[in-house]
Amino acid sequence: MSDDIYEVFAIKYAHHPRKAAENFIGGDPHDIIQPLDYFVYALKGAKRTVILDTGFDEVVGKRRGRTHTKPLRDGLKAVGVDPDRIDTVIVSHMHYDHCGNFDIFPNATYHVQDKEMEMCTGRCMCHAQLRNSYEEDYVVAMVRKLFAGRVRYHNGVDEIAPGITVHHIGGHAKGLQSVVVKTKRGPVVLASDAVHLAPHLDEARIFPTTYNIAEVLEGYETLKRLAPSRQHIVPGHDPAVTAAYPAAKPGLEGWVVRLDEAPKG
Repeated sequence: MSDDIYEVFAIKYAHHPRKAAENFIGGDPHDIIQPLDYFVYALKGAKRTVILDTGFDEVVGKRRGRTHTKPLRDGLKAVGVDPDRIDTVIVSHMHYDHCGNFDIFPNATYHVQDKEMEMCTGRCMCHAQLRNSYEEDYVVAMVRKLFAGRVRYHNGVDEIAPGITVHHIGGHAKGLQSVVVKTKRGPVVLASDAVHLAPHLDEARIFPTTYNIAEVLEGYETLKRLAPSRQHIVPGHDPAVTAAYPAAKPGLEGWVVRLDEAPKG
């Protein structure tokens, strides 16, 4: 395997059952359950493993009504990832479900967009509606990493490592970034919360937690330009991901899947 080709694992660690109407601005006419799943991603290359997002811990999950399905450490172990050996973590944005478990990767440098740290440490946090998606302790933990020399900032598009680039999208959060990873099936676009569920992208609909609607819609077009096909764009919270992609190995079905493999069907 060459240095800049990666295996990409989506590790499901939590779940939240909710009605479809809760997932779209303007609601949804279908009275159905349309749950969200929560993922952490491991990008494994020949010389490095990079982590995208770190999830939330059980205390925060319980308080926010989210259910942990598997311990994150178990999911990492299942694909041979030792958290102590990770030196690079990308944080798509600083919402609580993407930057918690801040003590799991003690030797990592964290990569964040300038605009996201500006948002979660600036005047936007004066407003309860904007503040609600952030956890005080998680933000403080990132500031402490900054003072320890363990944070690198990015402004727009940047290369994190050969074969891995970040792309500022905004919209859902001021500094939201998606990640493009070079794999054997071509560039895979890990949308994170630029696309929560497939219908958001496919029907140009908007998730209710949104900083800038125009940026969300423009972000969909950016993701389409970055991906060689629709099947190369992976939504950030869609339960269909674990059904569509093959398990990382037997016994991990519905828990850890391979995104560098083509989706089934």
